[in-house]
Amino acid sequence: MRQKILVTGAGAQLAGAIVAEFAGTADVRALRHAELDITDPSAVQRELASFGPTHVINCASYNNVDGAEDDPESALKANTFGVRVLARAVTEVDATLVHYSTDFVFDGRTSKPYTEEDAPNPAGMYAASKLLGEWFALEVPKGFVLRVASLFGGTPAKSSVDRIIDALLDGREARVFADRTASPSYVLDVAAATRAVLERGAPGLYHCVGSDHCTWYELAVAAAKILGCEKTAKLIAVRVADMPLRAPRPQYAALSNAKLTAITPMPTWRDALERYIAARRLQRIPH
Repeated sequence: MRQKILVTGAGAQLAGAIVAEFAGTADVRALRHAELDITDPSAVQRELASFGPTHVINCASYNNVDGAEDDPESALKANTFGVRVLARAVTEVDATLVHYSTDFVFDGRTSKPYTEEDAPNPAGMYAASKLLGEWFALEVPKGFVLRVASLFGGTPAKSSVDRIIDALLDGREARVFADRTASPSYVLDVAAATRAVLERGAPGLYHCVGSDHCTWYELAVAAAKILGCEKTAKLIAVRVADMPLRAPRPQYAALSNAKLTAITPMPTWRDALERYIAARRLQRIPH
């Protein structure tokens, strides 16, 4: 039977890559928030009854990490209770749910990549809201939670990686963390891995990130080399403690993707960065 995939949060960074990944082999319906509010149970039930999806891939999320500290209601509404609405509706129609979470569910007080077995300890309101959403998604019999991190490659190009690339191309200063470690992930790789997990993996929790990890300063240096401007790059290394951030960030947020790579290989962040910069050049993405 041909799959029918409903993608929520179609305006989100990852959603475009998800739609492109599945469009050739499945019937895909992608809806923005204005078209489907996932916090509205009646609207969600009507949509599922009308479209009859075999899979719901949830890309809807409240991602204002600092804003969540002053507006926890909005974060909880989208990241927690919206997921609960989807989970209940999906369970009723025996569909599969894919929900994306974040590396921020960890406190960053470690020195080795987190595995799916490590206990989360969110330090801020955004992180807490995402962890609660994970719990609801994992209650679905056919529920998959994929933790992603430091996504780049979406449309429009507005990720942290894009801001670094834009500054390098414009000859501007780029202030980047020298003491914050992450697992940068290309949305095209995450989309491909989502398909692989659905085809060959069991429901559950996965770290869906690029292989290897780096500090943001290391990524910026690599981007400068790829762009050929390493000699003129104006990279300023900063520390997390020196930045006026409203919400805490996990200083060491590398995720182990060993569970995922047992199903499908994941390229390194360097390989992904090279492919993305090549794509930006080819598509002449404005900056």
